[in-house]
Formats: sequence, C-alpha cells, structure tokens
Amino acid sequence: MITLNDYLYQGNTVLKILHSYSEDLRNSAIETHNGVDLVHSNLLLQEIELLEHNDFLTSQSQRIREFYKYMAKQYPFLAFTFKGRIKSLIRLEEKINGNIVDYVYDYYRDNHSYPTEADIKSRIGRVRDLIAYRIVISLPKCHIKEGQDQNEEELRYLYEIASILPGFLEEKGFSAEDSGKHGWQISDRMEITVQSYYRDYVMNPSPYGYRSLHISFYDNLSRSHVELQLRTKEMDDYAEIGLANHSGYEERQKEDHSRRDEIPEGENVYFDEAYERGILLQELDLSKVDVNMFGAVNNQLVNDGCGFYKGRSILPYEHLSRFQNDIID
Repeated sequence: MITLNDYLYQGNTVLKILHSYSEDLRNSAIETHNGVDLVHSNLLLQEIELLEHNDFLTSQSQRIREFYKYMAKQYPFLAFTFKGRIKSLIRLEEKINGNIVDYVYDYYRDNHSYPTEADIKSRIGRVRDLIAYRIVISLPKCHIKEGQDQNEEELRYLYEIASILPGFLEEKGFSAEDSGKHGWQISDRMEITVQSYYRDYVMNPSPYGYRSLHISFYDNLSRSHVELQLRTKEMDDYAEIGLANHSGYEERQKEDHSRRDEIPEGENVYFDEAYERGILLQELDLSKVDVNMFGAVNNQLVNDGCGFYKGRSILPYEHLSRFQNDIID
C-alpha cells in the first residue's frame, strides 16, 4: 500500500513529495483497479496545481478584500481579521482518509453493508476547501450596553454578515454552492434566502465543541472552489488553542480505534487502507520529518515555511475597532 509517510524523510520539497506520491498512488491504483485511490491521486493533483500555478490568487484575494473594505465601512466598531490559506499536504491527506473512514463506518452502521466504490468516490471527490478564507469578528467590550450579552451581540453580527456575504461575492464573480445540509438546524438570525448555502456548525457544533459557519463558492474567474468560514473570536480561540484542537485529538484517536474494532479487517479494502494511512499520520513525529523548509522540535513547536503542516498563507487583513470609547447607536 502506498502511504504519504513513505515520502517524508528524504529532504524533498512539498511539490516533489506531492508529485512522487500522487504518481505512485495513481500507478498503484491502476494496477490494482482501485478507483478510490485514483480519486485520491486526482485531489493531490489539484493541490499541485494550486501550488504551482497560483497567479490567480492575487485576483481572488483582491475580490474578497472588497468585502473586507465593505465591512470596515459598515462595521467600524467591530474588530475583525481576514485570513486565507491553501490547505497543507498533511491536512489534505488527513481529510481524504478521514472522509473515507467516516463514510464507510457510518454507512455500515446504518445499513449493515458497505458502500460501493462509486459511492465512496463521490463522497471524497467533493473537497471544497483546498483554498479557504476565514473571517473572525469581535465586538469590543466598550461597545456593550448595560444588559447586553457580548456573545449574543457578536452572534447577531456574525449572522448578519453571513447573510450579506453570498450576494456580495456573487457580484464579484463567485457562485455560492448548496450546502447539502438540508436537515440541519439553521439559526433564524440568518436570512432565509441564504440558509441553504451554509453549514451551520454554530447551531450544530461538532462532538468536540467546534463552532463556525461554513460556505463554499465556485470562483468562476479562476475556476476553483473556495470555502469561507465565519467565526467569533471565542469560536476561533476554541478551534485553534482550545479543546476542539487539543483534547479532541485524543478523543478522535479513541473513536478511530473503536471504528476499527467495529469493521473487521479485510472486509473493506477502502476502509482498511484509509484507516491505516490515517493512523500513520496521527502517529507522525514531526521532529523526525525531513522536508525542505520545514522544521519541528516536537508536534507543538513547528516552523512551517512551506505549507507542509500548517498550510500556505494567502492573505492577512486586520481591522481594529477605531472607536474604543463610542457606544453603538
């Protein structure tokens, strides 16, 4: 079985690793008639395209910056940041294999049988966040009136901004895509006309407490998919440095092992291979990895200069509230 871990110790660049891994994975998939690995290798090729031919990102980020300028004018009392990144090689590999494991396990639990190869290919082929932008907002305490709750006020602004975003970006060449989450609970704070676009993890938090609003767009100018995430500062802290990031890791490991116990080894090759690749990534010691422009003392102290582990930054825009002593009318 071909695994990413086999390519991480020769001092190669991220692009060299991607080319070698995707090519070997494709050749193996053709030899073994494994259509899921073919889709997997195609997703790696999409990552290569983004890293090798990313001139379009200047245009894309400038069009998204227009929404930043709009927010700065409409919400001068808010503090907010816009950040963008290309998904890292490690995170992409984790997502592909995690999606396979989750889908096969959930299907087996619900149907006592396994999904077809075509079903799994369709599932993992819908990765929409190779490019992702994040909007994080915060309402300074000096703007909170007596009797108001800061979290509730920030949520009100978060959903208001989320309601405006799809129409604004569609005028800039983006097309909002249906979320596919029609059975989910959606906050009535969000305009009903845009609710079908959003995956509302605020109303439907993950088992680890992760909360955010996610929406996917197709950029018609660059012909690429883009995901935007909208969060309050509290949500972002929890995702980046809180329980959703750290203790959730151990819980996910336990959950993965329980899924392995539930599905006997040898019954589904797609589950078996994705599970093994995922476990190898979980057990990866970053301090021993030899990737060009990457260094780590341990799995917490990481200096990623190439987008191998943390992702490649696209844009940072920061807006600090200008009226620290003014009350909002």
